[in-house]
Amino acid sequence: MYDLIIIGSGPAGLSAGIYAARAKLSFLVIEKSYISGGQIVNTYEIDNYPGFSGLSGMKLAEEMRSHAERLGVQFKNALVERIEIVDGKKIVHTESETLETKTVIIATGADHSKLGIAGEEEFSGRGVSYCATCDGAFYRNKEVAVVGGGNVAVEDAIFLARACKKVYIVHRRNEFRAEKILQEQLLSLPNVETVLDCNAIQIEGENKKVSALVVKNKNTGEERKISVNGVFIAVGIVPVSEIFKNLLKTDEKGYIVAGENCRTSLEGVFVAGDVRTKELRQVVTAVSDGANAVSSAQRYLLTNEW
Repeated sequence: MYDLIIIGSGPAGLSAGIYAARAKLSFLVIEKSYISGGQIVNTYEIDNYPGFSGLSGMKLAEEMRSHAERLGVQFKNALVERIEIVDGKKIVHTESETLETKTVIIATGADHSKLGIAGEEEFSGRGVSYCATCDGAFYRNKEVAVVGGGNVAVEDAIFLARACKKVYIVHRRNEFRAEKILQEQLLSLPNVETVLDCNAIQIEGENKKVSALVVKNKNTGEERKISVNGVFIAVGIVPVSEIFKNLLKTDEKGYIVAGENCRTSLEGVFVAGDVRTKELRQVVTAVSDGANAVSSAQRYLLTNEW
């Protein structure tokens, strides 16, 4: 039986693994993907993580994973299907085996939100993308649209503008929510056009490829068809918490309820990173969560008999 099982190896899970290794716990990190890093692997450039300015998200993820491996952290590639509690023990069920542990840290992160508009599903992977750094290279010298107004959307537009002929950025409000420094970079680009106070209402296509994005002005009701070859959607995230909802307390959006100590509603189960209720979801706060979660798990292990 393990002291700890960490589910997920984004920044929160990797940080938890590093702290668990230093604490000499018997533990395992389970990751459903073949690479670690979570959402940051899709980020072109990290510029707000201390000491790593200008580093790509993929490179930062690789550095974190290497750090963990140097400390002897053991990783298992598997999909966790459910957790159950038996006499205080946590039973973690994957698709292929059952593992016993005294404590669990959930660090499953979050996924991209969808718009839910006509054409989104139909053209997904054929002109509709949720990852500019993954798919941007396919649109060199072409025209694209980015939907969203936060940091990710503005970063995506800046990244795409380096290779695309024209980038439209569509936002439902009259100003962006992104950090001011990002907005300044965006607005300085000659091949970027902002489309504000507009909702994306439909994605159109021909011959199984995207040909246009239809938007509607919130104030006037006027519709506009923007001819584009691709649509990049960056309208937020949703927590990866579905399999835990019947086990743990979550908020109305599905985030697992926990404070800075990362303790959930169930004794011995902790949560770290973007899947936790919190004000700010950034790499730096995810890494902090990983450390706090292990600290809380250690206290739990010391105050319970096994």
